[in-house]
Formats: sequence, structure tokens, C-alpha cells
Amino acid sequence: MAIRVNLDVMLAKRRMSVNELAERVGITPANVSVLKNERAKAVRFTTLDGICRALDCQPGDILEYVDERHQQ
Repeated sequence: MAIRVNLDVMLAKRRMSVNELAERVGITPANVSVLKNERAKAVRFTTLDGICRALDCQPGDILEYVDERHQQ
């Protein structure tokens, strides 16, 4: 997939667990894990907003476009 999810990096930088983030955002830890492990097919803007608020970051800190055509 061309979108890389760097949620694990931000969680580590903020020293926050999946469970703590889930509680702050109001979603299940399983849903955080799905996103963190890049298995999500979509993310709601409300969820992204909650994650950014909880981690005090920008969406670009979590989501990154990777042009797979130029990777070898």
C-alpha cells in the first residue's frame, strides 16, 4: 500500500500505550492495533482528529505517502 502508518513511532515518542490511546480517542484497542499494523482500509476523520489530539501531532506525523513505483 502506498500509505504508511507511523502510529507506532508516535506512540513511542509520546510514551503512550495502545490501550491509553484507545481510551483517550474512544475506540477499541483492537481498532488502534489494526491501524498501527497497517491493516486498516480506511480511517474516519473523527478518529484521526482524536488521535492527533491525544498525541499532540499532525496527520502527516501519522500517515505518510510512499511512492512504491520508485522503491526496489
